[in-house]
Amino acid sequence: MRPEVWEAMAPHATEIYGNASGSHGASRSAKNALEEARERAAALLGAQPLEIVFTGGGTEADNLAVQGAALAGGRRMGVVTSAIEHEAVLETAGFLSSFGCQVSVVGVDEAGRVNPIEVAESVREDTAVVSIMAANNETGVVQPIAAISKAVKESHAGVAMHTDAVQSFISQETDVDDLGVDMLSLAAHKFGGPKGMGLLYVRSGVGLEPVLHGGGQELGRRSGTHNVMGAVGLATAMEATVADRERFNSSVGEARERFEDGLRRSIPDLEINAPADGRLVQHSHVRIPGVRNETLLVRLDGRGLAVATGSSCQSGAATISHVLAAMGFDDRRARECLRFSFGWTTTPEEGERAAEMVVTEVESLR
Repeated sequence: MRPEVWEAMAPHATEIYGNASGSHGASRSAKNALEEARERAAALLGAQPLEIVFTGGGTEADNLAVQGAALAGGRRMGVVTSAIEHEAVLETAGFLSSFGCQVSVVGVDEAGRVNPIEVAESVREDTAVVSIMAANNETGVVQPIAAISKAVKESHAGVAMHTDAVQSFISQETDVDDLGVDMLSLAAHKFGGPKGMGLLYVRSGVGLEPVLHGGGQELGRRSGTHNVMGAVGLATAMEATVADRERFNSSVGEARERFEDGLRRSIPDLEINAPADGRLVQHSHVRIPGVRNETLLVRLDGRGLAVATGSSCQSGAATISHVLAAMGFDDRRARECLRFSFGWTTTPEEGERAAEMVVTEVESLR
């Protein structure tokens, strides 16, 4: 977490600890903090405060968007999504399909990009929601969300457009009107906020059936006692991220450049699994031919370098990444790929040191 985030959260763990749904003084203090956090978060997305639904993270936000829009659609319950989405979207779509919901999964090109026209052509009369991520969580490939939204709305104005912006918010300008979306998911821990806290932006007028039922909090869209401390932390992290975005892109961009340059100098057959001009600055997804990713991961972990073979949600999985499979990777190639992520604390010098570690271990394994 960013230090200013914990500083803002701390009083709500001890002093301002009332239930925001209550009516006494302690509750009113918590309620005021909650609604102030909602206003701050909304302003940063170009949204209205009542269009913000606080959730328990990105997975819940994705579930609420896809399942909530489908169940609110009446006879229109269909879902259109892509083959490279996070499991929170794909598994939710699969769950709905088991109840007869029509699900269309759009493929991607070899670079991992979704074609806006193909998405629009996959929309049917019974489609309720289209969900395409803003950028992939494994490769960092950025999707043309504004173009996808435009193509979908021109042919099917009543279909809700959702994007999972969990990976992209830290480095990409994020305005719901510029993107043309009706729903947008965020997770606080991806940009220096607390784990287990997220939000779903829901444009006014978009039907949404709640996934969690109970006391009717969040205007009936998400029941459960509010995590006021988390909401304050989320809003603070969003503000810090927006203020820090220019520095982040510059510093992390240099860190990744030094990292990849260091790899290329010693590993000439290295492959970068994303287009140079269409990926998030904080991702480096590479293939090192002839080197098993799981073996290299263990070696690097022993050196204190944390890397991944796929999504964090798939760590330890025996199967290959569904993202790489969708991009046309066979089993052998996929098992030679690693994902390196750069955070708001990463320095250019750390990029260089990481490359040195990787090169040393690759030369040893080869």
